[in-house]
Amino acid sequence: MQTDLAPAYRGTPDGEEAEAILRACVHCGFCTATCPTYQLLGDELDGPRGRIYLIKQVLEGGPVTAKTQLHLDRCLTCRSCETTCPSGVQYGRLVDIGRRIVEDRVGRSPADAARRWSLRKGLQSKLLFGGALAIGRIAKAFVPAELARGIPGSRPAGAWPAPRHGRRMLSLAGCVQPAIAPAIDAALARVLDRVGISLVRVSGGGCCGALPLHLNEHDEAQAMARANVDAWWPHVEAGVEAIVVTASGCGVMVKDYGHLLARDAAYAAKAGRIAALARDTVEVVAPEWKKIAPLVAMDQGPKRVAFHPPCSLQHGMKIRGEVEEILRAIGHDLVPVGDAHLCCGSAGTYSILQPEIASQLKRNKLAALEAERPNVIATANIGCMTHLASGTSRPVRHWIELLDERMFGETSTGRR
Repeated sequence: MQTDLAPAYRGTPDGEEAEAILRACVHCGFCTATCPTYQLLGDELDGPRGRIYLIKQVLEGGPVTAKTQLHLDRCLTCRSCETTCPSGVQYGRLVDIGRRIVEDRVGRSPADAARRWSLRKGLQSKLLFGGALAIGRIAKAFVPAELARGIPGSRPAGAWPAPRHGRRMLSLAGCVQPAIAPAIDAALARVLDRVGISLVRVSGGGCCGALPLHLNEHDEAQAMARANVDAWWPHVEAGVEAIVVTASGCGVMVKDYGHLLARDAAYAAKAGRIAALARDTVEVVAPEWKKIAPLVAMDQGPKRVAFHPPCSLQHGMKIRGEVEEILRAIGHDLVPVGDAHLCCGSAGTYSILQPEIASQLKRNKLAALEAERPNVIATANIGCMTHLASGTSRPVRHWIELLDERMFGETSTGRR
């Protein structure tokens, strides 16, 4: 796609990156066929090709309005279009650049700005978010069932084995997941411990930075990435094998630290090393499968499992089919799920900022997941878990918890 950047963007890092991405686009439109928002809304400007044209117009000095911002805000950044694109257009990076520029030009209403600030600060604060979650769980018994489903329940984490092995991997501290579902990381720690790997918790880190990045707070996202790099770096120098991220939405962010901090001379090399060490859960479990398989109890009976592959896993990290293979290998029956490539509507803070679209996507996804009447819905991202669980009475679990149960029994997290 031929582009003539306006002087304000010509020669700038964002302008040069955006121009290179735009030139890769041949405006074929294949992306629209797999775009969830285009399928729902039927508007070319609510699909990847239309948004690319809007961003091109902005970069060439064209008019920028609140309507431009609305169409970019409606993008889930699910990156399904990247999977479909025959030209390898890096749409996710392009839309991040476009949103930042448009926000600088258009701004936000005081109410919208306040809501976004509250999300950033509230979800990142253990005190604020943890306190609100605790109050919500107490109130859960007194509110209608439909409303109660939107409040995540509490499950005991179970034991986290103390570091005792020569082989070590680090765990991302995170922000939301430790409060909502601490059992996920603990389950992975137990699984890895049985095969001679210690999963180590590190102080000093925290949110991966995806939350502020979703909200166009680029500097804040970089600051969080630097904090994690600083927390992990001594362990990297000591020889840890990997940095394991059980939430795929956070994992795709950490894997992008090299790009996020590429222009920071003090952190670029370290961030690139961190990104190279980042692994999704399945990327550390699958290579150890020969050791894990004999430890799996196959006498517990199969469950009918519907697996939802998060967009960050299948489109962001390009990991497809590996979790499903493990679930089958531990004796579960995986039911077919239609339109598995489509987003559930969680998408970071999207379900809060765009509730109508997110709710429709959730209903569509649950209809596909529940069509074959599974006993449990499994996924690989905390955002998808909580979003889907708010719309169904079926249990929604991280797949590593199902493996943990097969290895240790349900007593590992206190469910017997």
